[in-house]
Amino acid sequence: MRIKSMKTYQILLILTISLLTFFKDAKASDIHIEEVLELSINSPITPATFNYIEQGFNRATKQKSDAILIKMNTPGGLVSTTKEILTLIGNSDKPVIIWVSPEGASATSAGAIISSAAHVLLMSDGTNIGAATPIQMSGNIEQSDLRSKSVNDLKALVQSLAQTRGRNATLFGDMIEKASSFEANVAKEKKLIDEILNKKSQLSKVLDQRVIHILGEDRKIVSKNINFTSYEMDLGQKLLNIFANPNTAYILFLIGAALIYLEFQAPGGFIAGSLGAFALLLAAIGFQVLPLNFGAMGLIILAFVLFIIEIYITSYGILSLAGLGSFITGSLFLLRTDDSYIVVSQTLIYSAAGAISFFLLLVGYYLVKDHKNIGQTKFNNQVGEEATILAILSESEDGSNFKYQVKIHGEVWNLESSKKYDIGESVEVLEQTELSLKG
Repeated sequence: MRIKSMKTYQILLILTISLLTFFKDAKASDIHIEEVLELSINSPITPATFNYIEQGFNRATKQKSDAILIKMNTPGGLVSTTKEILTLIGNSDKPVIIWVSPEGASATSAGAIISSAAHVLLMSDGTNIGAATPIQMSGNIEQSDLRSKSVNDLKALVQSLAQTRGRNATLFGDMIEKASSFEANVAKEKKLIDEILNKKSQLSKVLDQRVIHILGEDRKIVSKNINFTSYEMDLGQKLLNIFANPNTAYILFLIGAALIYLEFQAPGGFIAGSLGAFALLLAAIGFQVLPLNFGAMGLIILAFVLFIIEIYITSYGILSLAGLGSFITGSLFLLRTDDSYIVVSQTLIYSAAGAISFFLLLVGYYLVKDHKNIGQTKFNNQVGEEATILAILSESEDGSNFKYQVKIHGEVWNLESSKKYDIGESVEVLEQTELSLKG
């Protein structure tokens, strides 16, 4: 009886441990979402967008956010940058929720491709998603082989992501191949998205008990109340986003080339050439021809070159303003590569720019002040000063005119006087000509 009792006890112990392990694993598989970091994309997809999203993901890890919400409204962008963002989402251990919002917004082209990777994809009423066929700036890709290669590559990628997330892979493929576009209700009906969401406050209700596929595992979301923390683009990212727009970069390139040409046609002024160099550097950064850090250092170096040229060229502050703009832009772009773990403090950048601006204004004030006095006062005026006799140079025969060598504030002058003075005596200067004094 004792042996049977021991066996029964062992069996119960094993069952208890198994049940505890089961419930522990079940609990561990749940993702509790209370803190959500909110990002916002309201522009074309450019390297600045990737930099912003990457920093947002790092911020979410640092402040221990449970999930990342990306509000999206984009007309599309660069395929290379889109693939980098897809990799970023795929490697994320936090649920990434993409919400096409507000009304009138769209996730077009690159936006639709990025949306296919979201762990949870939501849309507001009055929005649309799709039209993701790759194009060039001048229109559709002309060569049939190149077009087929590009389209098939993106189609397979998007369908694979959609299938992994449990969405309609076929229609996601049609967005690439046929440039199909779907409004919110149709997208929900065709299982392209997970839900329609019109108010951010309803997000916890949409997420609660939803099963998502993340890092190769099916996980259930548990969410009751959500606290949102916004993370916006900083000034450097906003500027980079503007210059990275292909149209903006192309216009800057044309302006820069025209100014350089003007400098060669009318050399000597340096104003057109300097401004042209500034525009060409920005264009090179926008075209990604010049690595961002090299471009940033180039802008900072150009800034100090412009400050030096301002000393020798009368530009009425144009070169100084261009230099200040070049300095601030270059400083904001510095250390924004993908593998950078340090960043220049914006407070330090603005303080340095403020100090340079103050110095330039101070110098400009005194230059303007002296410019107003030109012709009104004589340079190095000695009238009324006390001169010390150093030597007697000559004396007229009648004793009515004497010439002396005098010293005033360290300067040696010739002085004429009708009075006789001994060496070491002081005499007041009454008149001044270009080369001599009278006393």
